[in-house]
Order: sequence, then C-alpha cells, then structure tokens
Amino acid sequence: MRDFQLPGRSAAYASTAMAATSHPLATLTALDMLKAGGLAADAAVAACAVQCVVEPQSTGIGGDCWALYSPKEGGVTSLNSSGWTPSAISAEGLRGEGLEAMPDGGVASVTVPGAVRGWQALLDRHGSMGLDELLRPAIGYARNGFPVTPRVAFDWARATWRLERSAAGRDFYLPGGAAPVAGDTMRLEQLGATLETIARRGADAFYEGPLAAAMTASLKSFGGLHGEADFAEFRPEWTEPISATYRGHTVYQCPPNGQGVIALLLLQILEQLELEGLDPNGAERLHLEAEATRLAFRDRDAVLADPRQADVPTDRLLDKAYAAALAARIDASAAMPALPPPLLPEHKDTIYLTVVDRDGNACSFINSLYDSFGSGLVCPATGVIFHNRGRAFSLAAGHLNEIAPRKRPMHTIIPGLAFKEGAIWTTFGVMGGDYQPVGHAHLLTNLIDFGMDPQEAIDAPRAMAYPGPLQVERGVPAATVRRLAELGHAPVEAASPLGGGQAIMVDRARGVLVGGSDPRKDGLALGY
Repeated sequence: MRDFQLPGRSAAYASTAMAATSHPLATLTALDMLKAGGLAADAAVAACAVQCVVEPQSTGIGGDCWALYSPKEGGVTSLNSSGWTPSAISAEGLRGEGLEAMPDGGVASVTVPGAVRGWQALLDRHGSMGLDELLRPAIGYARNGFPVTPRVAFDWARATWRLERSAAGRDFYLPGGAAPVAGDTMRLEQLGATLETIARRGADAFYEGPLAAAMTASLKSFGGLHGEADFAEFRPEWTEPISATYRGHTVYQCPPNGQGVIALLLLQILEQLELEGLDPNGAERLHLEAEATRLAFRDRDAVLADPRQADVPTDRLLDKAYAAALAARIDASAAMPALPPPLLPEHKDTIYLTVVDRDGNACSFINSLYDSFGSGLVCPATGVIFHNRGRAFSLAAGHLNEIAPRKRPMHTIIPGLAFKEGAIWTTFGVMGGDYQPVGHAHLLTNLIDFGMDPQEAIDAPRAMAYPGPLQVERGVPAATVRRLAELGHAPVEAASPLGGGQAIMVDRARGVLVGGSDPRKDGLALGY
C-alpha cells in the first residue's frame, strides 16, 4: 500500500481501455485512437510514431521494433522486426580495418531499420486502421513543433557528442549548436516530410524508391556498405513466442535473436530461491537477483545470436532443471568472487509502450535506436537517425554472434506478457538495454512475490549486476548498499536511472485495468 505522505503516484485505474507510455503526448495519442474505435495495435503504432518525434533520443523510424500481441480470442503472437546487416559486410573485412570489437557508433554499427515494416505487419494482422490515419499526430508534432520534456532534455544533453558525428545531426538536432532544454519547442521538418510519405504510400515507401535511395546514399557517404537491395528485401518475421512458468504465472517473450530467453532464465533461477518474506528493497533480495543476473548474462554473452545463422540452445536455457543447477551455485550469504564455468556446451536507449483495448486485446510493444540517438548518423534528406544495433555483434572469429552478411545481431529489446489461469494478466516491459531481462524479472517478482501494484512495482529502486560492479540507484537504501558490500559485491551509484517501464494489469475479478508508468521517464498511464 502506498504511503500518501511520501512522494510517488497512484496506479491508474480504468474500466474500458488503457495505454501506458514514456511520454504524455504518446499516451494521449493512444487514447485518442482507442476512443476513435482503434484497436490495441492501432493505438500502439500511433503512440510509437509520436515518440519517434518527441523522444528522438530513445526511438525512431531508423530503428527496430518487436511486439507481443494477445488477441481477445486467446493465444499470443510474436513479431520480430529487427533489421539485418548489409550483404556486403563481413567480420573479416572489419577485422582487416583494424577493429577488434564492434564500434559503439559509426556506420559499421548500422543495420537496416526494421521498425516501419514491423508497424505495417502488426497492423495487417491485428489492426483496423491505416498508417495514413495513425501517423497524423506524429506528423503534426514534427511539422508544428513539440515542447521538450525534462527526461528527454536530460538524455539529449548527455548525447550531444553523438549527434556531432554527422552534419545533419548537428543541423536538425542541435539547434544553435546545443541540445534543447526542457520547455524548448523543437520542429523536425525533414522527419515530418518522411512520415508524410510513409502515410501516403505505405511502409514500402521507406524501403523502396526515393527514401531508401536517399538513406543508402547517406550511409555510403559515411563509409557504409548498405545497398538499396538490403532495404528492399528486408521483411519482418512472425515467430512462435517462448514461455516459462513462474509461481503459477506463464510469462511470454519473443524468441532469439532477442534476449527474452534470458529474462525467462532469470525468472526460473529466482523461482528456485525463497524471495517471499524478504525486504523487497533489502540486500538479501537484491543479492539473490544480482547473482542470478551474473549467471544468466554469462550464458547470454556466450550463446545468444540470430537463430537463422546460429544454433542457439533455447530449449536448454528454458529447462527448469538447468535453472535449478544454476540456482544451486548461488550462496545466499556471499557473492561469487568469480563466475563458475558455464554449464552450456562451449561455442568457439529505447521506448516501451503497452495498450489494452475495449475488446481485451493487449499489445506489448518496443521500438529502439539502441544507444541514445543510435549511431548519431542522420540522413540529411529524410531526417532519419540510424540506430547502432550492429554494435551488439561480436568480431571474435567463430562466435555465434559474429557479424556476417544479412545477419541480425543479438538484440536487447524485449516486450513481455504474463498470463494467469490461461488469460492475459499483465502486459509489461522495462527499457534500458542490457538491464531489460533484469527489469522484467524485478518487475514480475515485485508483482508476484511482494504483492505490489504496477505503479509500485515500477517505482521500486533497481540494481544491475552485470557487467562490472553492482550498479545501484540512489533510491536503494543506504543500509542495503552497505550490506551488499559486506556480502562481497562492489556497489556503485548508477550514473543514470536504470531503464524505464510500463505495465497494465488486467483485474478480471473486478473488471478493471490497473496501469503504471515509470517516474524515471516523462510518461504516464491513462485509461477510460
């Protein structure tokens, strides 16, 4: 129960439909579409398009998207619209340029953007409205301007150096040579024109014709190997969702090349441990989560890759016996000084939103540029910021995630759904790159083990154990941090908030929706 004498916000309640996003304008856009008769998929795409304008550091049409969808008739569908590398790229070529690891920016890190065709695929299967109508709000904000909100301004200022990598980045996104501050009005004319073209001609206009030609020409000017065929031939993929149970709940994730399988592995390790009765913000709980994280991420870095080009041991990672074996290596009284040998066979910034509509359809949706402002490279003709998702590849020869032509990188962005007694219970997601599997596990254990409502579960302070020292947010109590150090961790204050998140819980017994949105961002959950 929330203490109303302390800072915080109440969970949102509604009886018909609800949306939760990281930006107020996106949440309002989603509600407008729902009230106009749109379905969850329609509202999600419209809200995301708005965020591609008003949260340009976190997401854009130059990035990728993933979605889980629970239709009213039951079941779950999974959409992977993560782009691939150009056909002319090779690990040998990059190593020949003197690279030992993938750069965090620059054109080598740019994969074909998957988002726009992903939106169309989601609408074709689950929507009722077209891009011509759904993109109107985003076009309006791009053309007429939008006020910069505080968290967006905070991120923008920290990523100024990245935008300076390209002339268009400086011209379009650093007016007067500096990042805008909260309350400044920004206009993105070129991006608005590109969105208008997509609204008029459909998603294919982004991948074929003048827009694609302009984007590939700009990528080549940066030294890239991208060709028009790399854009034209890309298609999203409908996949079979993967799932695992956690204390009577079935949790769904998209399969690899995303890291959803690691979120499920984390949950299954934690299921072996006694969490109930612990202080949710105490050292004992965060210690167990940290140790489980270290083990799960060791496996992620070893074996997660594009299953079309690598043999990813998904079934083994989802095996409860395997999770139990990992859990047995965790000492509740001390941190592991070093990670034990793996049990697997040896092998040589983002937005999340969720919508539940009047019919009970639920959409868990995530769209990303990866790092803040992605690669920092901006196409001058289209205003598109290219993501840097390719930096998640490996340049180690023979690694499952070694970069190769037309290959998708290991992906961090993961939407989530949880079912209870065979029906949708919570649609959720937590942003934050590598933190996302930990965020999923932290959120769900807050809901299930500690009985929090969605807003309380999202508000709770966070810690991240991998890679490097244990990062703790300032909200973690000082006594907890001291005890974590005594247990053998090396806690340090996180340089920035650990992710962001949204969730909507379906309370069937009372016929209401309960939503939460992360105070670490600018957004909110609203319903009617």
